[in-house]
Amino acid sequence: MKRGKKYVEAAKLVDRSKAYPVLEGLELACKTSTSKFDASVDVAFRLGIDPRKADHNIRGAIVLPNGTGKTRKVLVVCRGAKQTEAKEAGADYVGDSDMIAKINQGWFDFDVIVATPDMMGELGRLGRVLGPKGLMPNPKTGTVTMNIAQAVKDIKAGKVEYRPDKVGNIQMTIGKVSFGAEKLKENLKVVYDALMKARPSTVKGTYIKNVSVASTMGPGVRIDSDTLNK
Repeated sequence: MKRGKKYVEAAKLVDRSKAYPVLEGLELACKTSTSKFDASVDVAFRLGIDPRKADHNIRGAIVLPNGTGKTRKVLVVCRGAKQTEAKEAGADYVGDSDMIAKINQGWFDFDVIVATPDMMGELGRLGRVLGPKGLMPNPKTGTVTMNIAQAVKDIKAGKVEYRPDKVGNIQMTIGKVSFGAEKLKENLKVVYDALMKARPSTVKGTYIKNVSVASTMGPGVRIDSDTLNK
């Protein structure tokens, strides 16, 4: 894959054989951002799990203390008084069967769906559409709940979901370059702690095999996971 001149120059600043202390690594990820806009900073964890095993398919959600720097559009699917609750909490779209019909017709102008349990029967019929996009509400991530207001507020405040891909990698955005290394470290530490807490008891050997961070279009920087314990 051919890389641009800016990327090549930025990559020269990164020692690919080294795992950097977390703060130094995040500073380097910000320094090597090659975009003209305020780039996102992503983290990737390579875990020693087998997602084909039910107990290894860890999944959950966490609220990052400093948010992600992104504004997420929230659709709430509910009925009655819960719709008022959703609107007052700041949901972007609120409805019930009308919204489900709209999605069925190809509308996807939202990032997250929150639903009350009674709506899941109808939403479940859209599993083939919502599932592959990672949009199906799930109790494990707090998006199937009767506490609609709290769910919406958490998402707007910077709640992120995590789940492994087919080979056991977990990736997510932890903020923007403009946050600076300290705030990014606070967010990354919360993610790390959540993954450590979610460690399946049946995992043998090394659980967290590799951690790397990178800005949008910037080179990857390996992080020494031991420094995330401090």
